[in-house]
Amino acid sequence: LFPGVRQAQWLTKTKLVEGLPPAVQSILDNPAHGLQEHEERVKDAISHSRFWDTREVAPRREHYCPVLFEDLLHLCRLMSRNYPSLSKRMLARNYRIAATWERESILLQVRGLNGILMNSMAPIPPVASKEEILATKEHVLETFHPISPTIDLQEVNVYKELNDTGKSSCFRDGYPYSHPHTLFFLESANIRTNRFRPEQLRAKMLMFAFGNALAKAKALYGDDPKVLEQPIVVQSVGTDGQLFQFMVFQLNTTDLVSSDGIKNLVWIDSDQNLYEAAQCVPEIKKRVVTKPVGIYGFQPDTFKKFLALYLHGTV
Repeated sequence: LFPGVRQAQWLTKTKLVEGLPPAVQSILDNPAHGLQEHEERVKDAISHSRFWDTREVAPRREHYCPVLFEDLLHLCRLMSRNYPSLSKRMLARNYRIAATWERESILLQVRGLNGILMNSMAPIPPVASKEEILATKEHVLETFHPISPTIDLQEVNVYKELNDTGKSSCFRDGYPYSHPHTLFFLESANIRTNRFRPEQLRAKMLMFAFGNALAKAKALYGDDPKVLEQPIVVQSVGTDGQLFQFMVFQLNTTDLVSSDGIKNLVWIDSDQNLYEAAQCVPEIKKRVVTKPVGIYGFQPDTFKKFLALYLHGTV
């Protein structure tokens, strides 16, 4: 995706709103949820991933990124003691998604490994009001003329238009955890050139959140293009083990051919560091330790956003 999120917006007929939506921000701002109580545990999780769970002096990103993610997810699960409905979640790993739609006479499909998807028994309520959804009619989507918005997409022969959230039993009719809640993308490749850059990662997060929402909408309401009476919300979190990207996507319409009319909505909170640096070996100058081993520049608000997205739809 050559311009990143801008291109993904055109492909998915989506309006961008900077920052987190009010429904998530209200969780962050409410002291009753006790988000600040986890700060020491988060520091321990960072230390666990960078210092303790390795025999290497400096662990590789492919090791510490998933270790940190699992520890943070564990801290989120502890909240089920206060909110029992949080236990009605299930993680799906290494499954494939396929979603097909038409955009200005071009047939498009997003498909492939989806990342880690947290499913829930109940959907996340819409985060934009009906008035805010109607106001998207006035939004004009950016074009890339004279460059085609599909210039760098892979062209393939499609013999069957799929809208599928995986072949495993997790997604068969009657499965209780049938609603997509949050996608997690771990950019854990140790070599920088093998990782998605933050802008590319955000575009990938948007495309797959859209794909899951579209496949769910077609399963619920059929293939006919329409404005949804009940919009579908899917969240995304991306990280390389230090820098986090947060996203909330709301599918308002499956009528995607024209750029006119109701648009979909996405809220993005970009480039949030959980910590500035991890000093794996002491820095020594003239036989004096000038920088001891440890975590520097810890940003507790980043985990609070991670946790708020986890709580969203429940509290």
